[in-house]
Amino acid sequence: MATEPSLPLPPKTVPLTCHGHSRPVPHLSFSALDPTSTSSSPQYYLISACKDNFPMLRNGVTGDWIGTFVGHKGAVWQARLSADASLAATASADFSAKVWDTTSGEALATLEAKHICRAVAFPGMGVEVAGQGVGERPRWVATAGAEKRLKIWDIERAGAGAGSVDGGGGGGGAQPNGNAQGVEDLANYEVGQGVHQGTIKSIVWGADPNVLVTAADDKMVRWWDLRSRTSVAEHGVDGLIGSCELNGTGGVLSVAAGKGIYFFDGTQPGSLLKKMDMKYEVASAAVNMEQRRFVTGSTGDTWVRVHDLDTGEEIGKIVVSCIQYRKLTTIEETGKGHHGPVWSVAFSPDGKIYATGSEDGTIKLWKFTTGPYGLWR
Repeated sequence: MATEPSLPLPPKTVPLTCHGHSRPVPHLSFSALDPTSTSSSPQYYLISACKDNFPMLRNGVTGDWIGTFVGHKGAVWQARLSADASLAATASADFSAKVWDTTSGEALATLEAKHICRAVAFPGMGVEVAGQGVGERPRWVATAGAEKRLKIWDIERAGAGAGSVDGGGGGGGAQPNGNAQGVEDLANYEVGQGVHQGTIKSIVWGADPNVLVTAADDKMVRWWDLRSRTSVAEHGVDGLIGSCELNGTGGVLSVAAGKGIYFFDGTQPGSLLKKMDMKYEVASAAVNMEQRRFVTGSTGDTWVRVHDLDTGEEIGKIVVSCIQYRKLTTIEETGKGHHGPVWSVAFSPDGKIYATGSEDGTIKLWKFTTGPYGLWR
């Protein structure tokens, strides 16, 4: 009896694993696309925070290590790159945030706090800053944390040792003039004094330089107008917030909290597009609007899951029918490979890969497109 010839199955893409950290990775984020890159040769960068005190910069396409920022004396909870990738900002348990030059690795400014710093942000996260080209270095950075205080810093003044954030003002008390870049008329200052009732765990600063978002342990997401220094919208969530990120592929703000994921319009403060109720506790979430998919990490297991944005269904399996030989083959799509909870998920600026950071101290890059890309050939 003749045996049936074997039929090659669709290839299962293996993620790239980035080693180097020695403790859990609570956060990672990508830069914007380099304006000189092309679709066939994209260029962008990835930064990771780590509880080993040493944030790292990598090539975002390949995961290759570029450098380590040395200077913090406590766990680094969050790390972000400016849109042009010329600056990095890190938030640490050593009661400080730092701004770094990504070329030299030099710390340009140390922004001190009176408690653990958990969140940092530059203007223009996720999308290009209105009125500010990607090639321009940002002047401002926002910090927050267990102090429950949202602070805005002039990087040049802070780097020179001038200005502070005490009380409600600071930096001479200058007032905004109401123009599109009103924040430029202020030195270091605080926004929403006394409003937050829990640790601020994330800051998002999108295309509008005058609007900023905070997510805190009081289970509130708030939108702030930096000209009036007041909240213009807020939305309560049904659990402790695990992540709050603005996604470049569609400009959607995704918030993971408890067993829910909230998707907000990134350009309209407080505008909820959709809420997804999950069957598990969600630690992190990121959305790709072009492919209508979102990716999650969980507090209770080590898997990375991909879901359909319209139905919420987990895209956990693909059944491939090989009609010629009357076979059905099941290919697992659920991302397995980490050995601890996945605390952070982020899509690349072109949406063709996503990165995950885990309790196991590793970063993985997962291909999210067809055809060759980066090191996947």
